Amino acid sequence: MAKPEWKPRRLDELGFVGRGKSRHRPRGEAKLYGGPYPFIQTADVMAADPYIASYSQTYSEFGFQQSKMWPPNTLCMTIAGANTAKTAIMKIEACFPDSIVGFIPDKSKSDLHFVKYSLDLMKHRFLAVSRGATQDNLGLDKLLSFPILAPDVDEQRRLGGILSAYDELIENSQRRIRVLEAMARALYREWFVHFRFPGHEKLPRVPSPLGDIPKGWEVKAVGEIAETFRGRSYRSIDLDEKGGLPFLNLKCLDRDGGFRRSGLKRYTGEYKDSHVARKGDIIIAMTDMTQERRIVARAALVPTLDKEFGVSSMDLVRIEPKPPMPKAFLYSFLRYSSFADEVKQHANGANVLHLAPERITDFRFAVASPDLMRRFANFVGPALQQMDTLENQIEALRQTRDLLLPRLLSGQVNLEVS
Repeated sequence: MAKPEWKPRRLDELGFVGRGKSRHRPRGEAKLYGGPYPFIQTADVMAADPYIASYSQTYSEFGFQQSKMWPPNTLCMTIAGANTAKTAIMKIEACFPDSIVGFIPDKSKSDLHFVKYSLDLMKHRFLAVSRGATQDNLGLDKLLSFPILAPDVDEQRRLGGILSAYDELIENSQRRIRVLEAMARALYREWFVHFRFPGHEKLPRVPSPLGDIPKGWEVKAVGEIAETFRGRSYRSIDLDEKGGLPFLNLKCLDRDGGFRRSGLKRYTGEYKDSHVARKGDIIIAMTDMTQERRIVARAALVPTLDKEFGVSSMDLVRIEPKPPMPKAFLYSFLRYSSFADEVKQHANGANVLHLAPERITDFRFAVASPDLMRRFANFVGPALQQMDTLENQIEALRQTRDLLLPRLLSGQVNLEVS
């Protein structure tokens, strides 16, 4: 039961509410983009947990003229499409389109985190009223018709502070992962793109089909140095919330190629060993549900799962290096070279992008000596292991926060913080 002093309040009674602006049609016109103004899209909200601190698109002066800038600490909620009612908090000043609603709290009436997680708890109700014949849509009038049960602002801040403490720990771990990945990327590009590896001065450059490369290196196709294994086709009745093995699919991959456990279901059907992906295995997305090409051709490492392995869907390919290539090197090549950017240009499809497996196996690149690849793997391997440890910590924090959330905001538990 909610506390007696908690009262229902409309969202616009707790602060300013408004839709983003993007009046220009067509929205994909090139002159809208490429300028100095950060532009947050639905995919950015979906990838956040809970903060939006980066962006992949910007508005030009022309684009900015038909939009609006929102301040940091704006709460964003998606209101259209399959991902309706997802929320995130902007850490930056940015624009966003009318498929996103923005909320700026009145600090005398509401706490940002309290409102965010109250809306998250109401997500199933928002989805129930947003179903449409062609596309889900949660209009502003529908959103405002659902009041938030809220205590006074001091109690909101106390509860929001408890929840935001988990958020800050998650953000700190995510920041450490970004630093480790930046270090791995920088080292890979220094050694294998710019050819400034230890002892490079002693090796002359020689011609190759890809241009001049260090003497002793060879140009090979990915299929010569690695084996690929396609995932399992499945039926919806083969998926379950509890039984079976973790089922890896496109929803596990974020737009940066990281791995997400949110929404991970379990597979109860038959499978072969080739369909299994274990901790540390490399998987690559073969399809993308959007035309933005954010996930297709992206590689990710499988983290520690419940039983340390799962069944992968047909949308994924598992790729294993052949000796003597170290797995840490193969993963770094797939992530930090031009591989994904070049390969994904061959993905095609009217609504869903598809990538033919041969686009991966036929891709050619300059392969260094086994000794240099091993030296690189010895440097980068520990960083990849540390990233996996941090991902596990993040998942534990998410689970604890999400378990506590409904109890805390319903008044079932009363945690005091000093």
